Amino acid sequence: MVSNEQRRRQLAREKYLRQQQRRETARRKSRQRNVVIAAVLAVVLAGGGAVAATGALAGNDKDKKDDAAASATPSAAPSSKAPDPCAKEAKAVASEKPKKMSWKKEPEVTVDKSASYTMKLETTCGDMSVTMDAGKAPHTVNSFDFLAGKGYFDHTKCHRLVNSGIYVLQCGDPQGTGAGGPGYTLPDENLKDPSIKGGKYPAGTVAMANQYNPQTKQGKNTGGSQFFLVYKESELPPYYTPFGTVDEAGMKVLKKIANAGAGAPDQTMNTAPNASVVINKATVGKS
Repeated sequence: MVSNEQRRRQLAREKYLRQQQRRETARRKSRQRNVVIAAVLAVVLAGGGAVAATGALAGNDKDKKDDAAASATPSAAPSSKAPDPCAKEAKAVASEKPKKMSWKKEPEVTVDKSASYTMKLETTCGDMSVTMDAGKAPHTVNSFDFLAGKGYFDHTKCHRLVNSGIYVLQCGDPQGTGAGGPGYTLPDENLKDPSIKGGKYPAGTVAMANQYNPQTKQGKNTGGSQFFLVYKESELPPYYTPFGTVDEAGMKVLKKIANAGAGAPDQTMNTAPNASVVINKATVGKS
């Protein structure tokens, strides 16, 4: 026969196990939510308006607790205004403005799918070269070859730096707001690349931004002209076409930009880099 004391201990242990299970469930949900939020943070683009992280995750009254937790999750941590390491170079080209160009459909794929291509980005913070594999991402590489040839990226600002949760510099929008695009969209490509398995995009990866929302699963195949450069390994689900890698010199430029920090979010939830990063010229050629 079980004594009262034994029964009390048994009930206490069962209560403890239930508490531990609830805590572990809460931790797991928090980790999953953080991954979703981080994924949305990489999304701000494509020929039809920006997707703000908090807006994309907003729910109804029942979800207020989840919304509060989501809004508390790090995006790009606001920082005091750091010195601009690229100010002098940016001032020299301040009068140069991007061209306003738009196309109704994706250009015909004409790149050599058996070749590698190099995109050179001459910026106010230094030059970066991106090696692109046309075999793995032919539509994406072809689009960059087309747009660069038209001067589409010339004099465009890199409008967004995320330095908490994920670590990326986002560029490719002539509007400089996260809402611009070339007028056409691209299919997702290379999402099963071994380099991004395990939910992580390695430092040096260059990938497409898009409008995909992991919660609704809407917005696939919405890449345009905006892309992000990963300067530190970032935990992101494989929703964003990886199409290139930054060279060693380019990584030093990215680190310089990242070290200068980012400002507070603006009305579109962009966190602009403190460094004045402007792509003076973008060119693409066979490697």
